[in-house]
Amino acid sequence: MVKYSGINHLAMVTKDMDATIRFWRDLLGMRLVAGLGRPGYRHYFFEISDHDMIAFFEWPDVEKIPEKDHGVPVKGPFAFDHVAIEVESDDDLWELKDGFEAAEIWASEIIDHGFIHSVYAFDPNNIAIEFSAPVEGVDIRKYPKMKDKKPLPAALEGADPQPGHWPEITKPTPKDERRVYPGEGMILLDDE
Repeated sequence: MVKYSGINHLAMVTKDMDATIRFWRDLLGMRLVAGLGRPGYRHYFFEISDHDMIAFFEWPDVEKIPEKDHGVPVKGPFAFDHVAIEVESDDDLWELKDGFEAAEIWASEIIDHGFIHSVYAFDPNNIAIEFSAPVEGVDIRKYPKMKDKKPLPAALEGADPQPGHWPEITKPTPKDERRVYPGEGMILLDDE
């Protein structure tokens, strides 16, 4: 079974990398840890935690997405609602909320979801973001809960992966045939 260790990075898009840096690095305090670029293209990475990053492509012809409230259903093609970033405590939520208000950026009240407390806002690209602090003594990862009044059959099978729904791997790639091909980030290894 694959062992996941977190979100390496979420890849978002911006038309204005400067405003994006000012928000994610300078307002939120996330380190800018990598940047790739050439004419017409940039790809910058911000550190959320020791294991997680959020990255942005800067595309000059992209249009800012329309602002959409977190969790409100829409019609038509759509794949993404919001990014939720965990913080350690409610004190962090209040610091974020106060920072948004000082910067005259809209932020929600602190919301109690039972297992997390959250504050909601938008970045300069209209990306809906949520910051969540765990509620002490409530751990849905350790003790999963299913409170859907009409759960789907797949959900009724439980929290853990269920065998038999996908083909088993019968021909793993032999180690001597495994190849890793160079990509854009190889430039980060160059010492200039």
